[in-house]
Amino acid sequence: MALENKTVAAPSSNWKEQLLPNEEKLHADHLLAFEEIRKIKDAKYGKGRQLHRKAQLGLHGRFEVLSGLPDYAKFGLFATPATYDTWIRLSNGSMDRASDRKPDIRGFSIKILGIKGPGALGSGDTDCQDFLMIQRPAFGFATSQDFVGFVHHAALGPGSLFKYLFSTFGLIGGFRKLNKLAKGLKTPFTGFATEKFYTATPLACGPYAVRMRMLPASTDSNTNAQESWSSDFLSHLSKGDLQFAVQLQFYVDEARTPIEDATNEWPEDIAPFVTVAVLTVPAQDTESTEGSKLATNIEAAAFDPWNALIEHRPLGEVMRARKVVYFQSQLGRKA
Repeated sequence: MALENKTVAAPSSNWKEQLLPNEEKLHADHLLAFEEIRKIKDAKYGKGRQLHRKAQLGLHGRFEVLSGLPDYAKFGLFATPATYDTWIRLSNGSMDRASDRKPDIRGFSIKILGIKGPGALGSGDTDCQDFLMIQRPAFGFATSQDFVGFVHHAALGPGSLFKYLFSTFGLIGGFRKLNKLAKGLKTPFTGFATEKFYTATPLACGPYAVRMRMLPASTDSNTNAQESWSSDFLSHLSKGDLQFAVQLQFYVDEARTPIEDATNEWPEDIAPFVTVAVLTVPAQDTESTEGSKLATNIEAAAFDPWNALIEHRPLGEVMRARKVVYFQSQLGRKA
């Protein structure tokens, strides 16, 4: 896959995180909300993830870090050209196991294996690097509190959700929030092979801050793909290996590429993307004994943005909240 990077000036390392005054308590309260969600959904579906509960596929792939990268990209995983074995989990984002026809956030998570280095959690070395992406360039909620409040009350039922929205944002604000979320979900999703995927929130790249995206492996979309996203992906894969270009977008300044506001899309004309790697998904038989065993292992594994090298630690309040909530979720399902 030949991709030429635009000439980009050295990015700014003058970024910083801003912790909330009550952040530790706020994130502890999130655990209570997600524990209630877990009990409700586990009672209905059996043990599983609190979000992205419905897996589409578990696959293996190769993650190739390219040569000739600019110096400001050569940190952590991207410091040296190399190829790594990779696990891939494709999923629907909902708390429920809903039909693929239902609008949803879709997840493309990759676990890069064979890593060795100090971990982002500060508790020793990590042996993997996880990147979790969705088909949206920005997060739907500015803070973890807004997001957790929404999903918690959604799990309790429509009545609880409407009461929460209107009491929190007011009558007009509540309707605006609902309309904004509904509009985002109405954007057509064409398939895991044909969409761009984004981390949506920032992470470190050495002294710099970045967001990541993957370009689609194919432009050949199927009008009936929504009947089964897994079947659609396997249909693309049956024609040959799929290659996704992995790109980084570097922080410029707080006004245009904010760290803490997760709803703000970083403008590409201000912060161009730099191609740093290629993810290859080779043809594979997911129904074979080996393929089924791999899918089982992937489904049991923990995919967590904090499974990361210290050079790629997640940034921003939403990501700091995920550190607390994801760990509790993994304990709950014994990942």
